[in-house]
Amino acid sequence: MTAAVDDDLWSAVGDPTRRRMLDLLLADGGGTATSLSERLPVTRQAVAKHLGVLDRVGLVHAAPAGRERRYRVDEEQLARAVAQLSSVGAAWDARLRRIKLIAEAVQRERADQA
Repeated sequence: MTAAVDDDLWSAVGDPTRRRMLDLLLADGGGTATSLSERLPVTRQAVAKHLGVLDRVGLVHAAPAGRERRYRVDEEQLARAVAQLSSVGAAWDARLRRIKLIAEAVQRERADQA
């Protein structure tokens, strides 16, 4: 994956409606724009646009199902996204620990000078 794809992936999973759609698709083993719109507070057209975003980043794939398209989550791509998010989270935790140590050292130094 390139950095641009990663940015698109993060943008796709950053939207709460799309995250809820992924949850529903995973729980149900797939679904259509119509079936998802019946369970979400958005129109079928909005669901279709969200599914298009998820499809472009590879998180879902569609197959014809009558007059509609049935979407399924690509669990391998989702696992890669989760791994990336976990990795970034761990890196930020390490940064914040270092900042905390620096702040505590500054605070001790000021207390010693007082």
